[in-house]
Amino acid sequence: MDLNLNRADYLQVGVTSQKTMKLLPASRYRATQKVVVGDHDGVVMCFGMKKGEAVTVFKTLPGQKIARLELGGVLNTPQEKIFIAAGSEIRGFTKRGKQFLSFETNLTESIKAMHISGSDLFLSASYIYNHYCDCKDQHYYLSGDKINDVICLPVERVLRDVPVLACQDRVLRVLQGSDVMYEIEVPGPPTVLALQNGNGGDSGEDLLYGTSDGKLGLIQITTSKPIHKWEIRNEKKRGGILCIDSFDIVGDGVKDLLVGRDDGMVEVYSFDNANEPVLRFDQTLSESVTSIQGGCVGKDGYDEIVVSTYSGWVTGLTTEPIHKESGPGEELKINQEMQNKISSLRSELEHLQYKVLQEREKYQQSSQSSKAKSAVPSFSVNDKFTLNKDDASYSLILEVQTAIDNVLIQSDVPIDLLDVDKNSAVVSFSSCDSESNDNFLLATYRCQANTTRLELKIRSIEGQYGTLQAYVTPRIQPKTCQVRQYLIKPLSLHQRTHFIDHDRPMNTLTLTGQFSFAELHSWVVFCLPEVPEKPPAGECVTFYFQNTFLDTQLESTYRKGEGVFKSDNISTISILKDVLSKEATKRKINLNISYEINEVSVKHTLKLIHPKLEYQLLLAKKVQLIDALKELQVHEGNTNFLIPEYRCILEEADHLQEEYKKQPAHLERLYGMITDLFIDKFKFKGTNVKTKVPLLLEILDSYDQNALIAFFDAA
Repeated sequence: MDLNLNRADYLQVGVTSQKTMKLLPASRYRATQKVVVGDHDGVVMCFGMKKGEAVTVFKTLPGQKIARLELGGVLNTPQEKIFIAAGSEIRGFTKRGKQFLSFETNLTESIKAMHISGSDLFLSASYIYNHYCDCKDQHYYLSGDKINDVICLPVERVLRDVPVLACQDRVLRVLQGSDVMYEIEVPGPPTVLALQNGNGGDSGEDLLYGTSDGKLGLIQITTSKPIHKWEIRNEKKRGGILCIDSFDIVGDGVKDLLVGRDDGMVEVYSFDNANEPVLRFDQTLSESVTSIQGGCVGKDGYDEIVVSTYSGWVTGLTTEPIHKESGPGEELKINQEMQNKISSLRSELEHLQYKVLQEREKYQQSSQSSKAKSAVPSFSVNDKFTLNKDDASYSLILEVQTAIDNVLIQSDVPIDLLDVDKNSAVVSFSSCDSESNDNFLLATYRCQANTTRLELKIRSIEGQYGTLQAYVTPRIQPKTCQVRQYLIKPLSLHQRTHFIDHDRPMNTLTLTGQFSFAELHSWVVFCLPEVPEKPPAGECVTFYFQNTFLDTQLESTYRKGEGVFKSDNISTISILKDVLSKEATKRKINLNISYEINEVSVKHTLKLIHPKLEYQLLLAKKVQLIDALKELQVHEGNTNFLIPEYRCILEEADHLQEEYKKQPAHLERLYGMITDLFIDKFKFKGTNVKTKVPLLLEILDSYDQNALIAFFDAA
């Protein structure tokens, strides 16, 4: 069955955070529901639809930015009390808008996530989790990494409190009181949690999770261990998941899975006979989807998916058909309705234009007066800078509440800008003088009208570190700009992992000296991505990393006065040695550095590089042949005379050229890594082999794995 949903924009509030829009329970089956939404202006607004118009039920005064909005109430009754988290305060409202609760939690950080279950309140700030019952402190937990979401299994079904924290280090932590019962590793940093079918599924223990790299999964949280039920890999390279809901939009009696992503994608998954999710519907909105709910808002009897977006639009994807079948009498009525709607929209537009003129005059007067303070208009920028494991590149996503005019990208380290299919902006490069002013990249992206979201992809070089800056200029008057900075770290292509292969040949770097645990942790944060800013609890910590480009690995174990770093790639150890000794010198700390180099690791790393290098050389060779083969094809009129290999190249010409274009400098990168490996191998022996590099490049141009390994051994 095809699912046809039609879009209807209801109204716009201020900028919204993740999970800040809910539908109040319906008074009867398939009756219209009220929508309640909280925004960054601190306003809670509740509205319903009447004759196609949004009618406000209540609206609160502005205040602190609303980070979360949840519904609650007595267990096993309709959940129609509205709770919001703003700063470190929780406020409660009735469905009519009367405030009945104001609870100051005294948390030192702002609340980031919240879950309500009867009289139990589960909260998390960046690293702190708190459980309150009737506003009295019950349990507390300090997480080793940032908490992105919190949820509790339905206590009325599992008969115990089972809070689950979604943490940035790719782990779900299942708590019992103030202690971790067990940890569950998931395939990406989890950003959102939801109960399967809204009630935990058949067992009450089924938990859905979505990750920042777009993966979706279902886990059963039993008393002793987790059971992984299914997982959807992000094959289509869509955005990160921000919100999940369960609702039977298909109408087959089984609840479907509704998913909202940060690239504006709305998806509906149905379940087949084997209870595996199957994609039934998807639609792209122009900005990130912060909340998603299934229900009935526009008209009685017509189910729909209601979403809120980053810039505050509340939009419905409804099953109500746009073109209604009607008799002759009905047609006149519909035409009259349409005329009335057009005239009311015209008068609303005139009123808005008049208000804009008034405000513009007021602004001109205030900015020209002698007492005028800087009257720069403010705007919100939602940004995300993440490493993609699949292609070892960074995604920089910039989203603005209004249309973007242009974005200037500046970098003081060498980086490559990669093509992004979704990106319609026009890019132009400016020449840089890297020697005099440390500029390695200056690029301007000019956006088309109404672009509010821009996605860029960059690839960095390990060992080269510095800052990437984005200057964001929206289409507002007077012209104003915001600067965002992103650190390119020395080991920027490394990603946190939970397991490494201990049987690999490892090189070891050991540091000892008069430094504290916190100092060494700050150096590790400086060198590697995905490390929590705060030092973990305890006297010693071990982190595992994997290089997303080469699949080499790194193990770092450190405590007060000692740090041990092990890697199967000598270049990783060399970068760490250089950067850590530089950081220690800056702080006038005397370091004792010792290292053990495993000769076998060089051959091992070259074997890891081999398939990638061979593939890229073959791709480059094929692309070079395309033009000549096309000329032959035109000359001969067909391709029958060509050998199968060449015919295949012609058939795949477009695909090969597209792939080659998407990976600029990929071959040069691999050459650079092999060259660094060669130099680093002999650097640890106290020999400078830079004069032999031209010979190495000659061997790479006529690449043969055995010849390369022999050159490394003989040099």
